Amino acid sequence: MEVLLWGVLPYVVLTLFVAGLIWRYATNPFGWTSKSSEMLEKRKLKWGSLLFHYGILAVFCGHIAGLLVPVEVYRRLGVSDELYHLAAIAGGMPAGIAAFVGSLILLYRRYADARIRATSSTGDRAALLVLVVVLFTGLAATAGNSLSHGDFDYRTTINPWLRGVLALQPDPALMETVPVGFKVHILTTFVLYLVFPFTRLVHVFSLPLGYLRRSYVLYRRRNGSA
Repeated sequence: MEVLLWGVLPYVVLTLFVAGLIWRYATNPFGWTSKSSEMLEKRKLKWGSLLFHYGILAVFCGHIAGLLVPVEVYRRLGVSDELYHLAAIAGGMPAGIAAFVGSLILLYRRYADARIRATSSTGDRAALLVLVVVLFTGLAATAGNSLSHGDFDYRTTINPWLRGVLALQPDPALMETVPVGFKVHILTTFVLYLVFPFTRLVHVFSLPLGYLRRSYVLYRRRNGSA
């Protein structure tokens, strides 16, 4: 089971994720959008979107620093384990809570507002629901590990496992001692990757980089006009 979950399943999910993105763009390029509903409701969208997007951006950066950077790098830089974990909790928990609260507001908005509910697709609801679950399991695992004062360090277990998966050299044995909470969180992220290509979440890859080289729009007044 450990080999299946941590040695085989990641590649199945990654393959479906990439294939789904390619299929989505090839078959429905004009549907590659976030489908903004701002005109239908703004107040809840404002707070939910701000909290979620700023929070998830910080969470993403924290995951990159924690999961892809080897622990040896921090130790060579003179960052002690105590200082690292303190910074991770002080910065990561507020960011995670902000993203979680924002996603709850957006999910509530999706169901509570009649006009939003009427224009929502199954994918819209599924994307938000999975995001809420992923964020909740991540917060629960982190909080549980901190409150228990355990000696578990994801930088020596999940970190090398993930880097091994990306390097096509997975080592499922690294996940044997990982607490159940973190395993549940990782498995819920797998679900997120599976629904990602078929929902509005694809707009993450639609950064408007073209605006950086786009010519200015010039406005001129007609002769004789007021």
